[in-house]
Amino acid sequence: MHGTVDEALDDTDVLIDYTSATAVKVNTLAAIAAGVAVVVGSSGLTATDFAEIDSAARERSVGVVASGNFSLTAAMCQAAALLAARHLPQWEVIDYASATKEDVPSGTARELAERLGEIRRLHGPQEARGATVGGAQVHSVRLPSFVVSTEVVFALPDERLTIRHDAGGTAEPYVEGTLLAARKVPELVGLTRGLDAVLLGSE
Repeated sequence: MHGTVDEALDDTDVLIDYTSATAVKVNTLAAIAAGVAVVVGSSGLTATDFAEIDSAARERSVGVVASGNFSLTAAMCQAAALLAARHLPQWEVIDYASATKEDVPSGTARELAERLGEIRRLHGPQEARGATVGGAQVHSVRLPSFVVSTEVVFALPDERLTIRHDAGGTAEPYVEGTLLAARKVPELVGLTRGLDAVLLGSE
């Protein structure tokens, strides 16, 4: 056992951080400074935070993999949505989670919105239409019985495509993706956003 992250970094190859938005940035930057690769599973980091992490990681030639969701099926959902966005010009993201989930939108939905926004930034009337995150419109629903579900709806005249991921109530779906990222991140330099990017880069 270690009292601090700095102490734990001695003789460590990869730091896996599932703590909280208030701790993850400090922990990640400490690991990068020590030359330790990082897998970030905590949500709440902003685009500015990620830019700072990427810059620090490139300066130290360290890899960082950050994903709003390390589930393999969530990664496939995101990959499919990013492919669709290259061909379908309009979409909106709907983010469902429990009534007690504090971050709005969820890390999964925020990452999806920001990465969709890199393909094409969409803006429209704001009245009762959620928030613009990274150039994509996001609607967050917080009600009992949801865990985390994320869907993106694409539309053309007279047709729609919905891509959706639903998570259960255990951590089991996130284990395989986290381990996959931990094995891959020592080979990387700088920040890689999304487990789908790791999976596609491994092919």
